[in-house]
Amino acid sequence: MNQTWQFKNKFKSLLLRGGRVIDPANDFDGVADVLIVDGKISAVKPEINFSAEQEFDAAGKIVTPGLIDMHVHFREPGQEAKEDFLSGAKAAVAGGFTTVATMPNTSPVVDNAALVRAMVKRAEDVGLVNIKIIGAVTKSQQGQELAEMRDMISAGAVAFSDDGHFDDNAKIFLNALDYLHDTGKLIICHEEETSLVKGGVMNEGKRSAILGLKGRPTVAEDIAVARDVLLAEYTGGRVHIAHISSARAVEIVRDAKNRGVKVTAEVTPQHLTMTEDLVNPVDASTKINPPLRTQKDCDAMLAGLLDGTIDAIVTDHSPHAPEEKDREYIYAPSGFPGLETSVGVLFTELYHKGKIDLKTLISKMTAEPAKIFGLNAGTLSIDAPAEVTVIDPEFVWTVNAKNFYTKGSHSPFIGRELKGRTVATIVRDNLMTLNKNVF
Repeated sequence: MNQTWQFKNKFKSLLLRGGRVIDPANDFDGVADVLIVDGKISAVKPEINFSAEQEFDAAGKIVTPGLIDMHVHFREPGQEAKEDFLSGAKAAVAGGFTTVATMPNTSPVVDNAALVRAMVKRAEDVGLVNIKIIGAVTKSQQGQELAEMRDMISAGAVAFSDDGHFDDNAKIFLNALDYLHDTGKLIICHEEETSLVKGGVMNEGKRSAILGLKGRPTVAEDIAVARDVLLAEYTGGRVHIAHISSARAVEIVRDAKNRGVKVTAEVTPQHLTMTEDLVNPVDASTKINPPLRTQKDCDAMLAGLLDGTIDAIVTDHSPHAPEEKDREYIYAPSGFPGLETSVGVLFTELYHKGKIDLKTLISKMTAEPAKIFGLNAGTLSIDAPAEVTVIDPEFVWTVNAKNFYTKGSHSPFIGRELKGRTVATIVRDNLMTLNKNVF
């Protein structure tokens, strides 16, 4: 069966009929129609009587606000062989994401207003989805001198991060929190104390010892999270813990939230569903930072998601050129593409196994990230921008890199049979669908 996407289908009005509408922002969960007119949500209620230009039969499917992923790597500028805005945007559509935010660890690093403006313009030119720009905290992400973050805010930056690097200099990080204090913007923190992970390629423990691979211990993450939480508490600033993976780190965030610290956290599908036991030295697809941890850590990620300690799910979509990943484990770069597999993995491993309810899952991918980052998104409220995702929870498919829109082809999910898939993604006046013949 052909499983390609149609990316251009403009409409004046569109009626989505009979789907299970889950809109956590409005505490709505029920069978309803959704009417979109002139790029905005016009009505959400049972049996809308309206002669729309186009109709979409959503019976048996889930209709949600457009999914949001505030942690992707689209590699522009300078690393377009790995990914570019167009290939990344198409991958986002295929995954059901209508808003994504791209990290600044590019070449050159996005650390000034001119580059932010250029990236905003590039995103507008590509269209398809909303691509938000995250700026660097420090110049060239070297942790030595603050970047001009306020100028970048004026140019359109939505948050700041030195992702891929832990800012070792506590004074610089404290200054960054003070600098942003009255802006409402947050810092997204890559949490691994550098001296403890240097040269490490997987989780440190029995498995790394058996494989003879240098490890990255969980305590490196715990120390980094604890420091940044304390600095946020001291300054009153906002920190957001990127791709949290350690059980102890979740405890630290939970305790901090109970004290009123302005801290939020995100987790990836891989850290929710995969363990270090899957690491294979001849297959670098599982090499990520932070690394895959133990089952205890996975269980803690799920518990943190369910009790509100962890606020959002992100993919950390990190494609590399095939020749880069097709190397020995210790030499290959970290990361793999995740936008196109996220829904399938989460539905297969969490929802269909009864580990999480749909409202909570959808909330972590829509309303909550929108709230954290101050986005006009993540809701099906009347007059809100029409950003909608339609998911078929029973769609069974096998992950095949040949069908990816991302340029990255190495994924630990290749060959996996998944149950649950995005079948339509709507951004304002554009209905994008997975192979019309499927319906």
